[in-house]
Parts: sequence; structure tokens; C-alpha cells
Amino acid sequence: MTEQALREEMVTLARSMFERGYATGGAGNLSLKLPDGNFLTTPTGSSFGRLVAERLSVVDIGGNHLSGDRPSKEIAFHLAIYRNSPDCNAIVHLHSTYLTALSCLEGLDPDNAIKPFTPYYVMRVGQLPVIPYLRPGDPQIATELANRAADYRAFLLANHGPVITGTDLRDAVDNAEELEETAKLALMLDGKAIRYLTEAEVSDLEGRGK
Repeated sequence: MTEQALREEMVTLARSMFERGYATGGAGNLSLKLPDGNFLTTPTGSSFGRLVAERLSVVDIGGNHLSGDRPSKEIAFHLAIYRNSPDCNAIVHLHSTYLTALSCLEGLDPDNAIKPFTPYYVMRVGQLPVIPYLRPGDPQIATELANRAADYRAFLLANHGPVITGTDLRDAVDNAEELEETAKLALMLDGKAIRYLTEAEVSDLEGRGK
């Protein structure tokens, strides 16, 4: 896709998420890898529902602002993932309702916040490690994500929200939507006798694609 087509796709997908309640106000941010190796990202404080293609931010791998409006300060942790995950070409960071609620619970397994109980969660996300609480914008978030980026497709920032990767922006958005639905189901099923997938069933699903 051309840069212009990628800009228009980011605006369209962001508006769709906003209209369906995945993003509110100026919370969350998106990024994707451009054909020239730079990165297109949402500007600081921008609403997913009111993005303008021509005003989207462009940064290089070092985080230098090249064009468009000023990028979000959280682009630093996006870039940390890109540097350490060659298959990642797009990132979605949300403050979506159910995943953010999940991120506020005590006692989550730091290696996997949601024990697998649907095949779609396993195929799209696999595991959801928890990043310990750090204030928004803290450089340590980038360090924590960089250390895990090669091994996972999504992350849960404690008391904050999810960070989800994809092979392109549409894939990352689809992964984010599946993960949000999984969190919703997990909270609905809390306290009930859940039939979790067995290790053999999980192994059978891994590597099957999407």
C-alpha cells in the first residue's frame, strides 16, 4: 500500500473503533510501519474519531519527529516493540473498557493475564503478559515491552490498558477486538466453573494462523 492509502486506512479503522466504543476522548494511539521504514502514528491527544490523514505524525526509528502534528509521547514504547519484533508492522494501544478493567485486578498471572478458554484467543493472541504498573509516559514501559516483544503479540499494562501488535494495521485491530471480547468474556465468567483449554488443545491451535 502507498503511504496515502495507509494514512486513509488508519483514519478509517480508528474511527470505526471510536464509534464502537473501543476508544474514548483522546485516549490510546496507533502506529504502523511505512514503506520507507519510518512510522506513521496518531498525534498526541488526538481522538480516534476525529483523525485527519494529512495531520498524522511521522517519526523515524529513533523517535525523531519528521512531519505532521506532534506524536504521542507513547510512541517511544511502540518503537521499542518495532526494534525487537521484526514481524510487527503495526501497533494498537487502547484504554478499552474490559481490558482496562482486567488490568486493574490484583492477582493476575504476570505471564498470562487470561488463561486460554477460546481457540480464537489462542490463535490471534496466544498469551497476554502483564507489565507492572508504571505512570503513562515512563520510559521504563518501553524497556519492559522491549524485553518481551520478541515472544508475544500483545501485552497488558497494569492499571492502564492493552498494547496489541499485528502484521499490518488491520491485523492489529482485529487482534485488539478479539482480545477485548476475550476480556469481556473472562469478566463475565468470573466465579463460574470454566472449561479451560488443555495444553494439548492449545498446542494444536498454535501456529495455525488466523
